[in-house]
Amino acid sequence: MSGAIRIAVIDDHPMFREGAVQTFASVDDIEVVAEGATAVDALRVAEELRPDVMLLDIGLPGGGLEAAAIIAGTFPRVRAVMLTASESDVAAALRVGARGCILKKSTGAEVVETVRAIFSGEPHVVPRPAAQPAIEMGMHAEDAARSLRNGLTSREEAILSFVSLGMTNKEVASRLGLTERSVKYHMTSIMRKSKVRNRVEAMLMFRRTAGA
Repeated sequence: MSGAIRIAVIDDHPMFREGAVQTFASVDDIEVVAEGATAVDALRVAEELRPDVMLLDIGLPGGGLEAAAIIAGTFPRVRAVMLTASESDVAAALRVGARGCILKKSTGAEVVETVRAIFSGEPHVVPRPAAQPAIEMGMHAEDAARSLRNGLTSREEAILSFVSLGMTNKEVASRLGLTERSVKYHMTSIMRKSKVRNRVEAMLMFRRTAGA
């Protein structure tokens, strides 16, 4: 399907995932290139396929927000869109780098409209009128969240994002094509900049700024 928007649907609820896939199959300009059910699936698909848009359930096993943060920091051309049942999640999703949110009560037409809008570069949430205060809150809070991470480089944020998912230094090194020694060096820099004493505190700091 040449020229179609390439999309991945990552949701641990089979009925919703299948419904979303069927919705996209009914339009000509969107092609589903992958499905998954966990944060690990999301990261694998982002790394291997680089879809244009990825729908992520906020409640994914392994952490939907954490996966969105990693994707935003490591694969910025993959536009992460959070799926949620609650408007209260919208601000947190936008703070971690998601390009938009789709509430699970949205119609199929609204979901398609949102995917098209985000692909074209517009941050988008549906239904928009009800969620507008959260949209504004999330966008204004983005700089504050970054400030809390004390000026980490993009490489350090990527490493910390993977660490927050429970990966070892060896696993992070393999994922990012680094040496284990390099990851240890970056973790030391992260802890110094973030003013934390150990790896656990660094993980908690990342999760607070990503999901608060």
